[in-house]
Amino acid sequence: MVREDGKRNFALRESSGDESSVFSGNTPRQAALKAARRLEPGSSEDDAERVELRLREKGTSKVHIYEGWAWEETAPDDKPDWMPDEITEANVSKEGIEHLEE
Repeated sequence: MVREDGKRNFALRESSGDESSVFSGNTPRQAALKAARRLEPGSSEDDAERVELRLREKGTSKVHIYEGWAWEETAPDDKPDWMPDEITEANVSKEGIEHLEE
């Protein structure tokens, strides 16, 4: 279901089928990156725990499956004043798409 601004909504699904949070983005990957930023960050990208993220596109039965991870990193030198010295970075890797039979 596409909004007027072109963004789509994706619900984060738990293994039980509960949908706890909704993330918006132009693409499923953009929403998955937003979800991954909320994961517990590791000390580096290599040490970060990989977690399966399942995002159901609202209005459809498509579930986009990603592997996501987050880590702490030092903010760039040209950061704005409001940005903290340590920031959370995230990345995702697409694992596939499932179709729900509900």
